[in-house]
Amino acid sequence: MKRSTLTLLFAALVASAAVQGASADSGKGGLVFVQTNEPTGNRIVVYDRAGDGRLTEAGAYATGGNGSAALPGTESDHLASQGSLVYDAAHKLLIAVNAGSDSVSTFRIQGDRLGLAGAVASGGQFPASIAVHENLVYVLNAGGTGNVQGFRIVGNDLRPIPDSARTLGLANTDPPFFLTSPGQIGFTPDGRQLIVTTKASGSLIVAFAVEPDGRLSATPVANPSATPVPFAFTFTPSGRLAMGEAGASSVTTYAVGSDGTLADPKSQSDGQVALCWIQRVGQYYYVSNTGSNTLSGYTIGADGQPALVTPTGVVATTEPGPIDLTSPSDGSFLYAETGGGTVDEFAVNADGTLTPLGVVSGLPTGIEGIASS
Repeated sequence: MKRSTLTLLFAALVASAAVQGASADSGKGGLVFVQTNEPTGNRIVVYDRAGDGRLTEAGAYATGGNGSAALPGTESDHLASQGSLVYDAAHKLLIAVNAGSDSVSTFRIQGDRLGLAGAVASGGQFPASIAVHENLVYVLNAGGTGNVQGFRIVGNDLRPIPDSARTLGLANTDPPFFLTSPGQIGFTPDGRQLIVTTKASGSLIVAFAVEPDGRLSATPVANPSATPVPFAFTFTPSGRLAMGEAGASSVTTYAVGSDGTLADPKSQSDGQVALCWIQRVGQYYYVSNTGSNTLSGYTIGADGQPALVTPTGVVATTEPGPIDLTSPSDGSFLYAETGGGTVDEFAVNADGTLTPLGVVSGLPTGIEGIASS
């Protein structure tokens, strides 16, 4: 057989194998991670996501620390925060808080398995939320006076940044009272500001400037929220802050100034009870109404004005006590964690409505923290 014929035959075999491989992989999705937050031993449960969005458990991994619960021990919202479990796609790391051990754990992701890289002291009491920007990580410690502590990602580990801790000046206990514990920490998209919500502790949204060395400004800018109890947030494509504010069950957006000041607030309530968590999925923004057992959907206009997807805003009912939300990077699905130990699965429709797919059960009560790849 001539060399040219052999070459063509080999190329055909390679192409056929590639097509078969693509066909075999086409039904596979990514992963969803759920933090159990158990006080006797925190774990991360890993789920394989099928092409249709349904989840199948693939394993559970101890974090090396313990979970906890904010006072007075609310049934569904044990950590009273958003972002207690974070997937860092750039480093293929999963980062989890251990609120009962005052530590933070990192995991290497290997296929659908996790390898515990290690745990480090969080730098404060009751760590409850994590922010990541490039190699920089900040942890929100909600107990006591409250503080934020900086770390660098080095390999698979977190290395504390000396002199990076900044106090929030709160007056909480350890564990903190859930209404006055800070709710979330997060970087602005450009990484130049670090935002923290204080919930009912003055209903403030504070912003620290991030210095070139990774440390923060000594004193943050304290911005009053447009409606009471700022809890969780994300950002619009234009960089506006999109905040879930529980007191009026509303979504409010703000323009973020280069000096950390917030301006031009625009709000829209969904008329539900305790709108707290918020997740952006493409052009839509979904919120958990933990007091109503519902999810609502929003769009946000070019001027920053939020609007409801449906006349009432409600796009789904859930198991009791919906809390944290996650959506994979392709935006096809939404997963809603409930404090009762379930994860509700939804397909995201083109018009912003949701189609229920099923409910994952068998998790312990008090779970909090969910992330996806």
